[in-house]
Amino acid sequence: MSQQIQSVGPVCEITNPFEMVQQRIDAICERIGTCEVCYLRLRECERELTVHFPVKMDEGRIKVFTGYRVQHNDTRGPAKGGIRYHPDVTLDETKALAAWMTLKAAVVNIPYGGAKGSVACNPKVLSQGELERLTRRYATEIMLVIGPERDIPAPDVGTNPQVMAWIMDTYSMNVGYSVLGVVTGKPIALGGSKGRLEATGRGCMITAKLCAKHLGMNLDGATVAVQGFGNVGAVSAVLLAKEGCKIIAVSDTKGGIYNPKGLDVEDVLSHKKVTGSVIDFKDSEALTHAELLELECDILVPAALEDEICAPNAASVKARMIVEGANGPTTPEADRILCDNGKFVIPDILANAGGVVVSYFEWVQGLQSFFWSEDEVNRQLQNVMDNAFHEVLEVSQREKIDMRNAAYMLAIKRIEEAMMARGIFP
Repeated sequence: MSQQIQSVGPVCEITNPFEMVQQRIDAICERIGTCEVCYLRLRECERELTVHFPVKMDEGRIKVFTGYRVQHNDTRGPAKGGIRYHPDVTLDETKALAAWMTLKAAVVNIPYGGAKGSVACNPKVLSQGELERLTRRYATEIMLVIGPERDIPAPDVGTNPQVMAWIMDTYSMNVGYSVLGVVTGKPIALGGSKGRLEATGRGCMITAKLCAKHLGMNLDGATVAVQGFGNVGAVSAVLLAKEGCKIIAVSDTKGGIYNPKGLDVEDVLSHKKVTGSVIDFKDSEALTHAELLELECDILVPAALEDEICAPNAASVKARMIVEGANGPTTPEADRILCDNGKFVIPDILANAGGVVVSYFEWVQGLQSFFWSEDEVNRQLQNVMDNAFHEVLEVSQREKIDMRNAAYMLAIKRIEEAMMARGIFP
C-alpha cells in the first residue's frame, strides 16, 4: 500500500448528545432572535416515555429490557422517527435523535415533527424469536403514544423492515383492524414504498453530487472513505461508486479495510453477507474507525454513530467534503475546527434526510392506497433533496455561515412560523 496507516486509539470523549443539540439550538435562536416561547419549547422534548418490559428468552428465563419513545415537537405535523436497537442507547441519546428529526423534517419541508424510539439491547445476539417477542412487547408498551396520525416509527440502527412488520401487526391486532400507516419502512407486501430501504444512502449520494457541483469537484475518480458500512454507509458507497467515485476505505463495528486503488463495493457487500463483517476482505489492509477518518480522500462519509469527529481528531480530517450519513457524528468543537480548515460539511439534518423523505412518501401512498414506481419515488426524492440543498446553500452564502448553521437556521425559522401561527392552547 502506498499510504502508511499509523495506529491511533479512540480519541473522542462521549458527550451528552441532547445537551449538544441544545447548544446548537441556543446559538441559532440567539442569532436569529427566535421568540422566547418558541426557543424554550425547542430546547425541550414534549413527551418522554420510558418503559421496562419483560421478554421470555429462548432458554425460558425472563429478561427485563428498557426502551424509550420520545416526541420532541409535533407543531408541523405528526411526530416521525426511527426505532434504534443498540446496547448503549440512553434517554438523552433518544431525545437528541428526536430533536434532530424535528429539524430534519423542517429542513426538507415535509409536514412532520420529530420523534425517536430505542431499546437497550444487542440485536446481533438475539435469536429471531427473541427479537420478535421483544419487538411485539415494546410495540405494545409504546402504543400509548404512537399511531398513524400522531407518531409514526421507522427503522434505524439495529432495526429493519421485518421489525416494522412486527410493530405494524402488533398495533393492528391490538386495535382490531389493519393499520398500515402506523410505521414506515415496512416490507413492500405490507404497504412499504419502493426505494425506502436505499433512501437514506441515496439522499447522501444526491447531496454529495450537488455539493461536488458547487465546489467544482469532479466525482469521476474522487476518492471516498465510508465509516459505518451498514444500510446507510453501504448504499452511499454503492451509489457513489456508480457516479464514478473510487471507494478506498469502509468500516463496520468489527473494523475497517483500505485499498488506495479502490475497493469493489459489491464484492465487499457479498463478503460481509457471508462473514458478517468487512474485515479480512481480499486485497485490502486493515484499519480502525479512527484511522479511516484521517485518510487522504476527497469525500468522507461518517455513517456510524454520534461523536466520531471531535476536537482531538478534527484537525486530522483531510477530506474536502464530509457527508454526514449518521446522526450527530460531529461535535460542535469539531465543527469549528473543520470550518476553520476549509472543510465543506453537509450536515446530518440535510445529508441523511432521504430516509424521512421517502418515509413521508410511503405514508402518503398508504393514505391514498396508490403506490408509485421506484423511478417515481427516486425522482421525487431527487426534487426534495435538490430544493433543500439549494435552500440551505442560499442561507449559508447570504448569512456567511457554514451549512450546518444554515440548515438549523432554515429549520428553526420554519418551526417558529408554525408555532406562531398555531398559538398556545388553551
